[in-house]
Amino acid sequence: MEKELIIKSNNKKVDIAVLENKKLVELHQQESNQKIVVGDIYLAKIKKLVPGLNAAFLDVGYSKDAFLHYSDLGPKLPSVKKFTNQSISDNKGSWRLDKYDLREEIIKTGRIDEVLNKKSMLLVQVLKEPISTKGPRLTCEITLPGRLLVLVPFSNSISISKKVLDKEERQRLKILVESIKPKNFGVILRTAAEGKKAADFHEELNELVDKWKLMFTALQKGNEVGKVLSELDKTESLLRDLITDDYTRIAVNDKEMYGSIKTFLDHTIPDKAKIVQHYNGKNAIFDSFGITKQIKASFGKTATMNSGAYIVLEHTEAMHVIDVNSGPKVSTQNQQDAVLKVNLEAAEETARQLRLRDIGGLIIIDFIDMRKAEHRKVLYQRMQEFMENDTAQHTILPLSKFGLMQITRQRVRPEVNIKTAEVCPSCNGTGKVTPTLLTIDELERDLEIVMKMRPKSKLEIKIHPFLHAFLKKGFPSRQMNWFMQYKKWIKIHADQNLPINQYKFFDSTGEEIRLTHGK
Repeated sequence: MEKELIIKSNNKKVDIAVLENKKLVELHQQESNQKIVVGDIYLAKIKKLVPGLNAAFLDVGYSKDAFLHYSDLGPKLPSVKKFTNQSISDNKGSWRLDKYDLREEIIKTGRIDEVLNKKSMLLVQVLKEPISTKGPRLTCEITLPGRLLVLVPFSNSISISKKVLDKEERQRLKILVESIKPKNFGVILRTAAEGKKAADFHEELNELVDKWKLMFTALQKGNEVGKVLSELDKTESLLRDLITDDYTRIAVNDKEMYGSIKTFLDHTIPDKAKIVQHYNGKNAIFDSFGITKQIKASFGKTATMNSGAYIVLEHTEAMHVIDVNSGPKVSTQNQQDAVLKVNLEAAEETARQLRLRDIGGLIIIDFIDMRKAEHRKVLYQRMQEFMENDTAQHTILPLSKFGLMQITRQRVRPEVNIKTAEVCPSCNGTGKVTPTLLTIDELERDLEIVMKMRPKSKLEIKIHPFLHAFLKKGFPSRQMNWFMQYKKWIKIHADQNLPINQYKFFDSTGEEIRLTHGK
């Protein structure tokens, strides 16, 4: 499978698209002023204990209080509390844990008011970003992730990704890491660790320990609420977590970001630094890679598939509901096989939509009814296969007797929701658009004005794709007629972001030529 990462950056935000075989499967967005990021570590103050929820609300310096449930405290909470108190009160303390006396672990069925005290300070990590009216969700199970491994303070366990299947390799990795890890620091080996050497682990361990030292230094500076360690920005964290051997291209439109990504990969994944490309084409990067078109087609209420079948996605406060419809093109011969085919196609599209929109929580899929038990089994197995590449934790249940499939999917960030229905910029909602021929007449009138203003300048026109096709068609085309009239070839580029009755003139430097009447 061919995978590509396409990054569009501007002053306000960064959009990151993941393509698999040229098909958009993930879309990540990061605002430049985003304050709360998953993985950030904070020194927080406990504001309220709510025994009824078995949870606490904490102040992390955000406008909304953060939420900490008992199940997210982790068994090592007493050790975390002790370390937090010592770090902020004792300037002679140490970041080292080799001589640290780990406290007795808490039980899983305890109560929040038995282990936490109101107004006390606590070291926490962001588990979920703020979503809708909810503040961030926190955990006390602190982890420092790298590309090959994750460092876990206050633990001595070593665990290995389930995707590493070879028993000998698992044993080799465990023995290797056991010999180099610091005392009272646990390690989780990621899938990317398979086949790596001791030097690779040693280098990354040192980097993660340096992060722990940096966090400890920030804790010692005072006992004020606030961030003590930042996660990588979303672009670099995605590169760290996503990039595998089957990625063939990383394209980015911003030169500065191109340099930082190349530097990051040179340091972390040298083999992949060569696939980074700086895109400087004339069209917008998402237009050039066909992403804009896919976004517009993928984020509506309905998603249509190649066979003509379609799925309808509905969001409620409690769950997401997806309805599968066969469409008009489905064959009536061998109906059961046709229904299975539609359901399989819908299952693949649903798996893509869940990743693309980052839909979380409970998802109910109403597939077309199937009478054969073997068909229902095939659909369940294929759905599991379609969601194998989804990095979010998820659980899939077999079809119920009503033909419904239930899926739960972890959500750590707000759902990606791009509005595809909006007031038409061409008619302002009136339903009346200036006819194409009149628009061409206006264009040619303005072209004549521009040619008189700048007779020697090279000229370029950006226009809606429909009008672009109209100007290019026939022999001679309108563009050829302009060449004979002005003795100069005028370039025309299609821009699908422009309304059908608008156009723009540009000079050779790419600067827009504006006319006084507003075109």
